[in-house]
Amino acid sequence: MTSILTNNGAMVALQTLKSINSNLETTQNEISTGKKVGSAKDNSAIWAISKVMESDVSGFKAVKDSLSLGESTVSVASAGAEQIVDVLNEMKELAISAHSENVDHGKIEATLAKKREQIQAIIGSSQFNGTNLLKTDTDGNGSTGLTVVSSLDRTGAGAPATSTITVASADFETNVDTTGATAITDKASAATALTEIEGWLTKAVEGASSLGAAAARISDQSEFIGRLSDTMEMGIGSLVDADMEESSARLKALQTQQQLGVQSLSIANQAPGAIMSLFR
Repeated sequence: MTSILTNNGAMVALQTLKSINSNLETTQNEISTGKKVGSAKDNSAIWAISKVMESDVSGFKAVKDSLSLGESTVSVASAGAEQIVDVLNEMKELAISAHSENVDHGKIEATLAKKREQIQAIIGSSQFNGTNLLKTDTDGNGSTGLTVVSSLDRTGAGAPATSTITVASADFETNVDTTGATAITDKASAATALTEIEGWLTKAVEGASSLGAAAARISDQSEFIGRLSDTMEMGIGSLVDADMEESSARLKALQTQQQLGVQSLSIANQAPGAIMSLFR
């Protein structure tokens, strides 16, 4: 039945065209923004998940900065400790040579004094950003170590918690305190000095080893956090990013459908006018 009051064909064609135009607008937005979920109205659940993950990724970037700062601080202290070990080895050689009777003990002692001054200078300068892990008080405020934020842990829907790595001070000010060293004046004092140096060397090697292990741990954690952050960003992308090849193909199809929809609406609008021919 054809009616001049109700054009059913035109209404169907108009509804179809509106639907095509809506899909076309959505696809064009995907192509222009690169996202299939750009706001909460696109997909509220996916949008909420992506925002939480994006927040965690930002947190991991801050964690990586903390790890980089911690790694640099520990690496400086580790380099200082290793240098002190080398100096102590040199002092050990001098003390051993002083065991002979026909050596100039005064010159050996003078050289050892310079070596002891060098150790104290290394301890004092092995700081990074005001933190010195070779001192008893690492930051001038009574701290005995360094705490580095190492991770951001989230369980379920709860708030994330931070994990930390604590690096204890090697405390070379106490363990390698050369200020009260025995002065070498003869063979007997050389033996006493050698015992002292050997004790300092043992402590210095232990401290350097501990700092080196801590630096390696922080470096490994930093590498892991970097990979974890990259993986999370890829996960976010798989949730919200548009498939550009698919969107491009859909755009072409919708443009064709739009043209056909316009033609269908035009034909449907002309249908009532054909009734006039019946009254001629």
